[in-house]
Amino acid sequence: MVNPEVIPAGHGVGLRLRRGEQIRLIDPHGGQSGDLLAFSHDGAERLSNGCTFDYGGKIYLSTGDVLWSDRSNPMLTIVADAVGRHDFLYSSCSIEMYRMQYGVTEYYANCYDNLCSAMRELGLEPAPLPTAFNFFMNVEIAADGRLIIAPPKSRAGDSMILRAEMDLAIALSACPASGCNGGGATGPLAFEVIR
Repeated sequence: MVNPEVIPAGHGVGLRLRRGEQIRLIDPHGGQSGDLLAFSHDGAERLSNGCTFDYGGKIYLSTGDVLWSDRSNPMLTIVADAVGRHDFLYSSCSIEMYRMQYGVTEYYANCYDNLCSAMRELGLEPAPLPTAFNFFMNVEIAADGRLIIAPPKSRAGDSMILRAEMDLAIALSACPASGCNGGGATGPLAFEVIR
């Protein structure tokens, strides 16, 4: 791996992938989750958690699984995964979530704003924002159906690789919600494009 690009803690970034290119998502220090959003190059198709659930028949995703668009086209395929489980079970953290769930009254960095800003920098209007792919996040489902956010299973240097199945606009966010990252300080993520 040569010089991956770092996404600072609590920040986001946008990039474009051509069909067949791959992106390696890296957790440099371990225990950090992130959000990934994908649109077709022109914004006409958007990542869909519902279609991904329907066509994959499961809620936890890893090597060999496909992430589908809202028009039933494959967008990304997970081709390698050191962590073994990722999902679409939570929407991106937002300022509204912080207010409603934690009583935060001032602005707080969040994945929703990070993803929207990244897509706008790529020339695409993100609203309404679809549910992002939660990579390295560790969500358990209790017997009564409640969702429990557990500390991420990723360790320092763990990564996953996804292959673009169409030309894509990608937005990434290093999640600033401490509850999604084991309750401690949040950290950076990194990525590299494999051409």
